[in-house]
Amino acid sequence: MKTFSAKPAEVTKKWVLIDASGLVVGRLATLVAMRLRGKHLPTYTPHVDCGDNVIIINAAKVVLTGRKRDDKVYHNHTGFIGGIKERTAKSILEGRFPERVIEKAVERMIPRGPLGRVQLGNLRVYAGAEHPHEAQQPEVVDIGVLNRKNKRAA
Repeated sequence: MKTFSAKPAEVTKKWVLIDASGLVVGRLATLVAMRLRGKHLPTYTPHVDCGDNVIIINAAKVVLTGRKRDDKVYHNHTGFIGGIKERTAKSILEGRFPERVIEKAVERMIPRGPLGRVQLGNLRVYAGAEHPHEAQQPEVVDIGVLNRKNKRAA
């Protein structure tokens, strides 16, 4: 018996819709990263993009457990000397682009490299309930039902 190895032409990608309101960020990110890579499929092949296209709505309504909302700090560097900036998760979630919290959590769970960048391109995150992907007829996946710890009150 030979080991199965998927070819890029053989892969069929599904569209998945996830409502993030009330979901814990880390638990959501692990499940989304697994879907993006295709590890939930029996035909998973490490060197082929065989994951799904994932749409996340209501990203502004995610929950961080414990004191992470106030204490978690995101760093970025401007490229200039002494140009390190830091922002708390609370300031990002209440700011202009709250979807970046989920994007960063998922991005850091996907391997760095050309394939990882392609797989991350299959993620679309929206702060509100509206999204422009109705034509793809995404399948709704309820992450909160999978485990009682996935969902928390804000």
